[in-house]
Amino acid sequence: MIFKFTILSDEVEDFIRIIEIDSEATFLDLHNAILDSVGYEKNQITSFFLCDDDWEKKQEVTLIEIEYSSEYDNLVMEDTRLEELLDDEKQKLIYVFDMISDRAFFMELTEVIPRKDLDEAVVKVSTGKAPIQILDNFELDPTPQKPVQIPPEEDLYGDENYELDDEDLGDLSFENESLFDDLKL
Repeated sequence: MIFKFTILSDEVEDFIRIIEIDSEATFLDLHNAILDSVGYEKNQITSFFLCDDDWEKKQEVTLIEIEYSSEYDNLVMEDTRLEELLDDEKQKLIYVFDMISDRAFFMELTEVIPRKDLDEAVVKVSTGKAPIQILDNFELDPTPQKPVQIPPEEDLYGDENYELDDEDLGDLSFENESLFDDLKL
């Protein structure tokens, strides 16, 4: 059986990938097909999420085994075949390719083709340029931040610099006294 997935991005309006892959392939095979179709490096942690009809994340399939408590089993891409979790057309998935910024592709199993097999995944449609794989700080906030500079002649209140002298300190005396004497370090 062949699964046909349609993949969209919420960052790039004309981005579409349609990938056909054998139902006996693993999520790792699908992961590699997606990355190859968009030209991304394969050195990032990624996850698939099976979703309900409202795109709420349900079951996660991770690239590497991660130990954490969850209401779902910890599934790893390499060990999980597509047909184990998918069988219905219109099944929605989210493929998170940038975990730090929580950026993802939205996928749907748009067609199940029975009585056919594929040796490897095939990209049937490739439209639009993929979004950049990993955003750096500049790309997250493209507005450059200018440091606040206070003119040396003025303090925060706009007055001229004011230096304390002994008269300003009044009766305070710090001679031979330690501010740390009462602290238990």
